[in-house]
Amino acid sequence: MTLTKKDLMKTVRKGCGFTWEDSRRLVDELLGTIKGALADGEDVLISGFGKFSVKKKGGRRGRNPVTGETLMLDQRRVVRFKYSGALRDKINPSE
Repeated sequence: MTLTKKDLMKTVRKGCGFTWEDSRRLVDELLGTIKGALADGEDVLISGFGKFSVKKKGGRRGRNPVTGETLMLDQRRVVRFKYSGALRDKINPSE
C-alpha cells in the first residue's frame, strides 16, 4: 500500500477533528516547510523517524541507452534519508 497525501489528510482530519480544508492546509504547510528546508540545503530531522539531508553528486559519464552515445551528466543534488533507531525497531521488531 502507498501512503498518499490524501491519506495523510484523512489521518489528520480523523485524529485531530480538523475540517478537510484545515487538514489540507496543515499537510501542505508541513510538506512545504520540509521542501523549503531541503531546497536551502538544510537537514530535516524528525525525532523517532529519521533525517533527510541533501548531498551533492558529482558529474559523471553516462550513456544514452537508445543510441549508445556517451555523454557527461551534470552535477546534481539528491535527497538522502537515514532512518532513526526507533523506526528501525518498529520495522524490524526483535523476536
